[in-house]
Amino acid sequence: MSSRERALGAFYGLAIGDALGMPTQSMSREDIVTHYGFIRSLRDAVAEQPISPNLSAGTVTDDTEQALLVADLLISGKGTIDPRVFAAALLDWEAGMVARGLVDLLGPSTKRALQLLEAGADPEETGRGGTTNGAAMRITPVAIATGPELTELVESVVTASKLTHHTNIGIAGAAAVAAAVSAGIDGADLSTALDQAEHAAALGARKGWWCAGGDIACRIRWARRWVRGMDRTTLSYAVSKVIGTSVAVQESVVAAFALAEALGDTPVEALTTAAGLGGDTDTIAAVLGAILGAQHGLPGFPVDLLTTVREVNGLDLEPVVDGLLDLRKSGS
Repeated sequence: MSSRERALGAFYGLAIGDALGMPTQSMSREDIVTHYGFIRSLRDAVAEQPISPNLSAGTVTDDTEQALLVADLLISGKGTIDPRVFAAALLDWEAGMVARGLVDLLGPSTKRALQLLEAGADPEETGRGGTTNGAAMRITPVAIATGPELTELVESVVTASKLTHHTNIGIAGAAAVAAAVSAGIDGADLSTALDQAEHAAALGARKGWWCAGGDIACRIRWARRWVRGMDRTTLSYAVSKVIGTSVAVQESVVAAFALAEALGDTPVEALTTAAGLGGDTDTIAAVLGAILGAQHGLPGFPVDLLTTVREVNGLDLEPVVDGLLDLRKSGS
């Protein structure tokens, strides 16, 4: 399988996971079962959905849309993202969401960082409180554009993330996702890619402003070992109740790696399991989709699933991925 096929798998996998998690985001496991039963496919969002009520099956959320925003900025900036241009693009994106009558807006870390920037703070400092998963959810374009050598990759993660998530925890989580995706695009098997994620998280934890919280590399390592051999029901309970599924990086990002370890050979089963966990399901499934998409490429996802997500959202990611891969080649 070519690196292009794997890169397409990563970006489309992100979108597919995002769409599967859209109707269940910010709901409890119990409410998900009440309104949807067990998630096995794309579903329309119910009226009771707190973030995306009544959206059509296959619709993506902020995870995919902000990843596309990052991709466009990377390509137009020839591999660099100007923080003030990034800030303006994020605010424009949110204004567009409001105009569409949607409440899937900027996350707490990103919102706070942009307010600080507007108040005159240095872009190097605006992200010093960013410990949520916003950087990790939109880091896949950086992973596609950057090779798997960890020193360079982590620096690219820092550059793309520091405006909003310039903390040891935020950088570590984003670096872990980027490393797993970039290694997969380069042809590494899943175990090796997840090992690389642990190493990248350890490097990322040395960057940014220090914030108290569980070490991402250690939590990924523990979670991977703990979930091995669990059946799907036990796994879902373990991830949702013990690892956690909130927007905190050390919960949702670690949850995605736990599912990758346990269900990495079956991408759709992994993503539908993520969608049923409760909490930040769209981000967990999006991150997981990117990691597993880099492993399995587009053939890892059923054609009807991929087609629906493409058509509902008008997605044409091939030119975007090609532009990101050009950056990857120029940096090699």
